Amino acid sequence: MDLKEVKERMQNGKLYFPTDEALLSEQAEYMEILYDFNNTRPSEGEKRAELLKKLLGGVGKNCYVEPPLHANWGCNTYMGDDVYANFNLTLVDDVKITIGNHVMFAPNVTISAAGHPVEPGLRYRQAQYNLPVTIGDNVWIGAGTVILPGVTIGENTVIGAGSIVTRSIPANVVAYGNPCRVIREIGERDRKYYYRDLEIDLE
Repeated sequence: MDLKEVKERMQNGKLYFPTDEALLSEQAEYMEILYDFNNTRPSEGEKRAELLKKLLGGVGKNCYVEPPLHANWGCNTYMGDDVYANFNLTLVDDVKITIGNHVMFAPNVTISAAGHPVEPGLRYRQAQYNLPVTIGDNVWIGAGTVILPGVTIGENTVIGAGSIVTRSIPANVVAYGNPCRVIREIGERDRKYYYRDLEIDLE
């Protein structure tokens, strides 16, 4: 299988072997940028922003990613405006990961657009497949969440801490659990209370 065919299979959900030397060499270039990003000092905000633009496929305005960031590639992840990611965001982005505007990631979130077949012989040969992940605008992803290949999360939704998101989640809901499931819609009570019985007191 030549490099062109490998890249085509990477993008269309088919099985492939990610061991091509030219592919690994290309990936290594992004790993060098990622290394530089993760070794910036807290005072080097401008440098971080520039490295993030070099690493990711697209970065909107006012994005902040707290190191360390982990990524298979980086270049297949696209962030909208005003994205905030706390430390240890992991992007298994062998295919496209799309992150909307005003998205927040708590610590230790993993977004995996790549998977491996269950069949042992194929896994022994390091077979892989990729399915894109999409996160809508104004989504909040709780700490320790894992988002699996092919998932879409609708706008305004909250994913509770520790969730394993195996299937797509609609817009405007609170969802959590393993596997993650919709618990309720976001509604009138959420406009009065910000946490349990604590009332919103902002004008």
